[in-house]
Amino acid sequence: MDTLDLSYRLAVSLAGAAARACARGVPESWRVRVEAEAPDLPAGHWIWLHAVSMGELLLADGLVERLRETGHRVHVSTGTLAGLDLLARRLPHWDGGTGRITGGAFPLDDPRGLEPFFRHQPGAFLALETELWPGLLEALESRGIPRLVVNGRLTEKTLQRGGPWLRRAASRLTQVAARDEASAEAFRRLGAPEVHLGGNLKADLPPPRPLHAGWAALRIAWAGFPVLVAGNTVEGEEDLVLEAWQVARATAPELRLILAPRQPRRFDAVARRFAVQGLAFRRASEPWPDEATWRGTDVLLLDTLGELPSAYAEGTVALVAGGWAASGGHNPLEPVRAGVPTLIGPGFSNFEDLVPPLVREGRLEVAEADRLGFRIQTALTTAPLRPEPGTLLPESLTGALDRTWELIAPYLPLG
Repeated sequence: MDTLDLSYRLAVSLAGAAARACARGVPESWRVRVEAEAPDLPAGHWIWLHAVSMGELLLADGLVERLRETGHRVHVSTGTLAGLDLLARRLPHWDGGTGRITGGAFPLDDPRGLEPFFRHQPGAFLALETELWPGLLEALESRGIPRLVVNGRLTEKTLQRGGPWLRRAASRLTQVAARDEASAEAFRRLGAPEVHLGGNLKADLPPPRPLHAGWAALRIAWAGFPVLVAGNTVEGEEDLVLEAWQVARATAPELRLILAPRQPRRFDAVARRFAVQGLAFRRASEPWPDEATWRGTDVLLLDTLGELPSAYAEGTVALVAGGWAASGGHNPLEPVRAGVPTLIGPGFSNFEDLVPPLVREGRLEVAEADRLGFRIQTALTTAPLRPEPGTLLPESLTGALDRTWELIAPYLPLG
């Protein structure tokens, strides 16, 4: 162990000791990591799959199913409270009664936090996107355990901020299956020794799960109305969406709205804003009413987790937010796959591998904020009330799961 590794171990050990000493007083997001439990699985015969939060957990669907179908045991970890909530609801489906898929919190990245996870050590470690934990990667490397990143995404901004600890962590990776060429080049510059292009796993996700039975009443009540579905709004975008919705209602007065904020911590604030504005709205987290109540409701606040991908198919036109009040944007594939005419903001820097080909294929439109209401009006004039099923993505975007599997399969343990 050299000075660089020693400095990191000292820093995280001090932080970990402080967190454990006052575990009752630390935020719950830290406490669940302090109390993270290791899986009781056969040493060397299980895969540790880490998905840092909700987005990565949603992305893991196809990969987890492939791992289960090929007989592997998998423990899925996540590092946020929202991720743990979603994980608890995903595990029964992922496991399918096989007893092969478990899950829980990601531990602190210090020797004491990691030690339980190596009593019966994994046979491989898989991280989704950009999870480079120096302590964990050092522990894995010292034991000869493969260290893989799939759907690897690394922006120029992250690359520039990457200090010596991050570069050392990248140098310890066995392989990166990068999401796009720009990310692949960034991982190489960071010091990852083996980088290949795997493609974006978002394009190969299984179809979203059906919505719960309560949606039937809304579906019947709104059957004759156009519906605007606005997904993943960030701070400042709810007002923009509401304004655009009102503009569109000038020519489509029966237009309903389903709006899903990106961050669960903002659900209550958005609900209060709707109430102050006097909107006839209901929250998806509340008991679902009958058809008559839905007929008098104009807005559904989708304040539940994991339902947005399926809810897009309930719409006539979709908005993918995150690119009007921010610069990164969010995944446009979900409404496009549902066959819904889709608008996205100009700030889509996190999805530059997806947006241009979808725009070229006429499956997606980039709309400026000051023209959003007008663009919704235009889209409504030609869109069917509900999308046609069976919409396919452009062939150039598909096949990522198979390519990624070919790259990682040689490193996976026997089931």
